[in-house]
Amino acid sequence: MINSRKIEDLHPKVAAMCREFLERCEAADIDVLITSTYRDNESQAALFAQGRTKPGHRVTNARPGHSYHNWRVAFDVVPMRNGKPVWGTSGQDAKLWEQVGRIGEEVGLEWAGRWQSFKEFPHFQYTGGMMLADFQAGKTIEGLA
Repeated sequence: MINSRKIEDLHPKVAAMCREFLERCEAADIDVLITSTYRDNESQAALFAQGRTKPGHRVTNARPGHSYHNWRVAFDVVPMRNGKPVWGTSGQDAKLWEQVGRIGEEVGLEWAGRWQSFKEFPHFQYTGGMMLADFQAGKTIEGLA
């Protein structure tokens, strides 16, 4: 079971975007921790089970093979304040997440904090405009802007 935190496990284009994102966060004096990059299907299945068939809160709606993490084009982060992760999404925490999300968008990433349903503040992805079905069919983001 693999749930990596390594930038190198991302697609090279996404890894470069992730590094730029981290550099810009650092320049803005925001400490950010990567919590997940590539996930294999077994790890995705375990996360999908949370809040359904296993204890815990639901953290994803994506079944195995239906997460962009499975295709190495997504990563999750959490901003840190005084050495502690900021998981809250209201008040000052919301302002911090908004800064983090804006930085991700500035480097060309899609921020799931803008999604209309099941907002995922920690989640960023770059798909080159491709859908999951494209990845599942074997297409890649090579050569896309």
